[in-house]
Amino acid sequence: MSITISINGRNVVLRDIEPTTTTLEWLRQSGRTGTKEGCAEGDCGACTIAIRSPNAAGCSSWRSVCACILPVAQLADHDVVTVEGLAEREALHPAQQAMVDTLGSQCGYCTPGFVMSLFEATYRTDLTDQARLDDQICGNLCRCTGYRPIRDALETVAGTCPHDRFAAACAKAAPTAGPVDITHGEHRFLRPTQWSALFEAVAEHGKPPVYVNGATDLGLWITKRGEKWPLLVDLAALPELGRLTHAAGVYTIGAGVRLSDLEAWAKDRLPIVARMLRYFASRQIKNRATVGGNLCNASPIGDLPPVMLALDATAVIRGPLGDRRVPMSEFFLAYRKTALQPGEVLLAVEVPEPPAGARQSAFKVSKRRELDISAVCAAMVVAMDASGNVLHARLAYGGMAATPSRAREAEAVLRRAPWTAETVEAAAEAIARDFNPINDHRGTVWYRARVAANLLRAFFDETSDASTPALPQRPVGTVVIGGRP
Repeated sequence: MSITISINGRNVVLRDIEPTTTTLEWLRQSGRTGTKEGCAEGDCGACTIAIRSPNAAGCSSWRSVCACILPVAQLADHDVVTVEGLAEREALHPAQQAMVDTLGSQCGYCTPGFVMSLFEATYRTDLTDQARLDDQICGNLCRCTGYRPIRDALETVAGTCPHDRFAAACAKAAPTAGPVDITHGEHRFLRPTQWSALFEAVAEHGKPPVYVNGATDLGLWITKRGEKWPLLVDLAALPELGRLTHAAGVYTIGAGVRLSDLEAWAKDRLPIVARMLRYFASRQIKNRATVGGNLCNASPIGDLPPVMLALDATAVIRGPLGDRRVPMSEFFLAYRKTALQPGEVLLAVEVPEPPAGARQSAFKVSKRRELDISAVCAAMVVAMDASGNVLHARLAYGGMAATPSRAREAEAVLRRAPWTAETVEAAAEAIARDFNPINDHRGTVWYRARVAANLLRAFFDETSDASTPALPQRPVGTVVIGGRP
């Protein structure tokens, strides 16, 4: 049993592959050692490669991804480019030449990964401001050169879109991912293209399989724990999982939508989603991570769950008996436990349009600005009537309990009350009755409780207009965390 991958323009057949072999592991074993291993957890960017993926225009785009946490079996039928494949007839690719011209390399260990991030940037046309440029390389670390010359190299090539073989490839649709079924010893990897094939395999196996799509979380189980599974099922080729639609007042977000695609799509539709995703993770991670993966992971510090709770989203779940819908407020049952029954799959998330004129924002508090896990995150949606009284209030938090949760006591204080500094202050104090915060190395109970209240105050300050009285000056020692990105 084998799979075929296009590596640097040449089809390569991989035989007898263990389903948990990572792309980085296979690349280096096959002599393609330009791709480096640093952290083996998707944080340093030394292993960055590019894959060609479908885009909204019906063509395709090169996307930088981390090879260290990506099972190579998932790349069956994909086009892949590594740093060895960029130069042509001894002429460097513009991304490589820019690194040379700006003196962006010193020891050189991180350079191939940076070059591959710059490679993606070369063919992007949306890197129009400094925040997007920063986001493009925030997943690559360098301990030698300093980021100024590397950033200069990025600014040199971003959006230049040379008329070369890589641009020509993007003018075509990405290859269609076909079914895959490989077995190595006692371990089987399956990529179905039809739902019936998925549920037949699950029934035949007898026990719930392990599902994977982006592998940005499961990849760590492989590299850090050495995990292997009897049946690993890749959901990436199933229909409907990648949809992004807006009809009849409802946004439908497929569970397989990549977060980088959702971020771009949501910018003018659901800005609260786009704002949270800006600081979600690196570009390489967002190019693989999916909506369903982040929600079904059910981490208490996941960044998307509070946003979906604040937006009154509904989870659409598919199983062998059909589809069912569960409000997001009932989806998270306990620590890392969801309403999914064994064998079921999250199909999509349905998000109703926020109330007209609603004030909405999202916040992420972490020790680093880029590529870090939340200590506390929050999403808030508040709408008022013509008199300025609150009709609708959703205050959702992560990092405050065993599950992402709404601050219902604080919401009750706001509801039917005037949207004023005094009301917000009373609601901020009520948050202490909503949560018994967790205590770990990212934040103490006191810290999390204080931050949660301050985020509501920050939301009021940020979304207030000239007709809304500002909050009074707070006592020294009370820190407001939030603000615009």
